[in-house]
Amino acid sequence: MFRILVINPGSTSTKLALYEDQIPVWTERIPYTSEDLAPFHNVLDQLPKRKADILGLLEDKSLDLNTLSAIAARGGPFKPLESGTYRITSEVIDDIRNENVQADHVSNLASLIAYDLTRDTNIPAFFVDPVCVDEMEPLARFSGIPDLERKSLLHALNVKAVARKTSEKMGKPLDSLNLVIVHLGGGITICPLKKGRIIDVNNANEEGPFSPERSGSLPVSSFLRLCFSQKYTQSELKRRINRQGGITAYLQTNDLKEVEQRIQNGDSLAKSVLEAMAYQIAKEIGAMSTVLLGKVDGIVITGGGANCKLLTDWITERVQFIAPINLFQGEFEMEALAMGVLRVLKNEDEVKVY
Repeated sequence: MFRILVINPGSTSTKLALYEDQIPVWTERIPYTSEDLAPFHNVLDQLPKRKADILGLLEDKSLDLNTLSAIAARGGPFKPLESGTYRITSEVIDDIRNENVQADHVSNLASLIAYDLTRDTNIPAFFVDPVCVDEMEPLARFSGIPDLERKSLLHALNVKAVARKTSEKMGKPLDSLNLVIVHLGGGITICPLKKGRIIDVNNANEEGPFSPERSGSLPVSSFLRLCFSQKYTQSELKRRINRQGGITAYLQTNDLKEVEQRIQNGDSLAKSVLEAMAYQIAKEIGAMSTVLLGKVDGIVITGGGANCKLLTDWITERVQFIAPINLFQGEFEMEALAMGVLRVLKNEDEVKVY
């Protein structure tokens, strides 16, 4: 039996779980308010607090680290990598500490914490399918301006997890399927998988449909005028794009449950905004279907937003002519981290080299 500790830090919490083979023994969440994190100037400054809180929880659980077979950590926006399970090495740690990564993101802390916890032991630490998974084909990298190459940054961990679940559901090997996978979160990822590889994707920070918090693709010339209007600073515009855009900008909330309730109460603006988001998501699904030459075996909708029935119904209405719809509500990140490491421990997958 393999015992795997899973560490998954997010912007408002750190999630932890202990798995024994495929079985979750326990799962816990350490919450953080904006006030808790306000003293820290950047993500790396949060490391001592996050690590101390994890150690406190493990002490409460009476978990002896020496009884573990491995630690599975969420992978961050490192350099572009193939999908798979990677050993956390000093090279990974140096890149994070020297800010040789694509973004200052809280997921970077997971590898630092896992490496610290296992440094004086024989316990291996791994990350699985990080957000920097890059399997894009050459044509997908063109943007229209040579200085601005399109990048692959996405919810790779959950995308790959639901791809495997879809493969099992359909009773076909993943490397025989073409899928379009939609992850509905604070940001929205839509990507075509060709025989299991993510060959294109909208960078959810910069492109694609608007989401509960993000603006998605914008009219470029109009946005350029806004940039030079002197109405906003660069940091204010960045917040409008990545934290205060999309549904938040229109309705002053990022909570889809609240939006649904407002629609039920007769709020016509809320209905129009949510339907517009569904419209843009459907358009992106259609675009990604052309990447697969229209040969799509299934469309997969997942993430927290998949719990919003109005949203998924509106999307389905527009795209069900393309391929059957598979709905996997919620996220499967903790399970995916544990299973990625378990496959390596069982010698079913080879560990990748960073």
